[in-house]
Amino acid sequence: MDIAILDNVIFLGTVTVLSALQNVFFAYRVQNESLHKRSGQTAFERVSVANRNCIEVYPTFLALLWTAGLFCSQAPAAFAGLLYLVVRHKYFVGYLGETSQSLPGFFFGKRLIAFLFIMAAAGIVNYATNYLFGINFLFYIQTATKASAALLLIP
Repeated sequence: MDIAILDNVIFLGTVTVLSALQNVFFAYRVQNESLHKRSGQTAFERVSVANRNCIEVYPTFLALLWTAGLFCSQAPAAFAGLLYLVVRHKYFVGYLGETSQSLPGFFFGKRLIAFLFIMAAAGIVNYATNYLFGINFLFYIQTATKASAALLLIP
């Protein structure tokens, strides 16, 4: 494999592996709680639902992460991906307590997915305009995404 190609995807690959490790952690928590079933609304039910909720969004997250990173800019996409992993963990842990504790992670995660979607859409539109009309806005799109990535830290 060419080093130049790997340089363009190393951050995306790292975030992907970290997200896979996080899924393993979530599955371990489900397994651990299944061994300690209790009466009523058990911790197993809560951790199982939280795990399912995270798994439902996972393919969308990966598709947007890689599309935004390849068509737009790798560093802001990877940064948003890392933030998404943090808020997904906050959602997962918050879901084990009171339901209201999971809401901040849920809302912040939606904002990060929207950011990745906008990055991916802008990158694809830029590729199409460059291919069809020879107009390339990639520099401006990358500048905007790099500047707006820092704004993701504002709650």
